[in-house]
Amino acid sequence: MITALLDHLAWADARTLDALRAMPPGTPEAERARTIYAHLAAAEHVWLARLEGRAPVHPVWPALELDEAAALAADSAAGLRALAAGLDAAELARDVAYRTSAGQSFVNTVGDILAHVALHGSYHRGQLALLARQGGGTPAATDFVVFVRGVAAPPRADAPASPRSPAAAERR
Repeated sequence: MITALLDHLAWADARTLDALRAMPPGTPEAERARTIYAHLAAAEHVWLARLEGRAPVHPVWPALELDEAAALAADSAAGLRALAAGLDAAELARDVAYRTSAGQSFVNTVGDILAHVALHGSYHRGQLALLARQGGGTPAATDFVVFVRGVAAPPRADAPASPRSPAAAERR
């Protein structure tokens, strides 16, 4: 299941990136989305570094442009998937000691960290979907079930339109 969640993470990050790139530029929503996407990419990077026992290159809230964040997300997803591919039950239960960006010490298992990374991404992709809609774009369908179906869900007819979208203008 961990491998499927990490495959979903890579797929969902890429779909979210496509939706963000399609947003009208220069809006406050597009800027906030870039900041959150950079955080999402950096958090995946930071957790991979912790799992590999090395220092991360980027802070958890980096100042990255969208293309830089995209490259970081892709690299981290590939690293997480490679790491998870060879794990057995004993390795998933292995403790990993680390310090948070605030300097607090914690210990979690590899399995718990990988589950957290997948869930953390889902949380922020939800925020990014809302920002895409509010900023005049179209959010990507990134639900896990859409991923496992392998078929994109059709757009919802009852989805609220952004006040800036052409559909909203037609309703006025």
